[in-house]
Amino acid sequence: MKVQGGIPQPALRRLPIYYRRLRAAVEAGVAYVSSEELGASAGVPGVQVRKDLSYLSLHGRSGVGYEARALAADLEDFLGLVNDKEAVLAGAGNLGRALALYKGFERYGLQIVALFDSDPSRLGELPNGRIVFPIEKLTNLVQRLQVQIGILAVPEESAQSVADAMVSAGINAIWNFAPCKLSVPADVFVKNEDLACELATLSYHVARRKIAFSGRQAGATETDPAAAAQVDSSRPDRQ
Repeated sequence: MKVQGGIPQPALRRLPIYYRRLRAAVEAGVAYVSSEELGASAGVPGVQVRKDLSYLSLHGRSGVGYEARALAADLEDFLGLVNDKEAVLAGAGNLGRALALYKGFERYGLQIVALFDSDPSRLGELPNGRIVFPIEKLTNLVQRLQVQIGILAVPEESAQSVADAMVSAGINAIWNFAPCKLSVPADVFVKNEDLACELATLSYHVARRKIAFSGRQAGATETDPAAAAQVDSSRPDRQ
């Protein structure tokens, strides 16, 4: 597969969504998937799908679409999903345990091999057999297993120190769920997941929908005398 220059981040983020749609098609026995179908899964038009895949020199057949199995295999190769990846997770609280128990990561080749926590009450074995170790053992285990991915699900105040320990042990990619910005060397990739910010964005859209709905109701009342009369007659002082 030949990649045409660098692929933009928005396009890169959509590729796993296309892959998931393709895998569903393969499992359902569907041979071809159109760019419009792939686009619907990612909320973009078909022309954007074709542009995204063109960065990888991947093209469908006019009037037919993309061969689902072949395109899924190409995306697996490009995204590195064919190779198993081991990760360690720091923070065995509710979020950390939920991540460790999530089976969906297996499809993408990710295996969380160990968890770490500073709270003695959280140490021990999880239902899926993973072990929660004392945080002090992180460096030694990462170096011994040569793990390259670290997942941070610790409080903000301890995130930087745990990230430092991961980097010094050889971790070169961190998936950060702590609500803070990490300071790491330039060759260490950090993917931030600020759940509070995502919730604020969701809350904003809910609030805007309420305002828009209230505005439509008010507009309908103003333009419909019958509706206005009905609302007016329902007031207690008019009973």
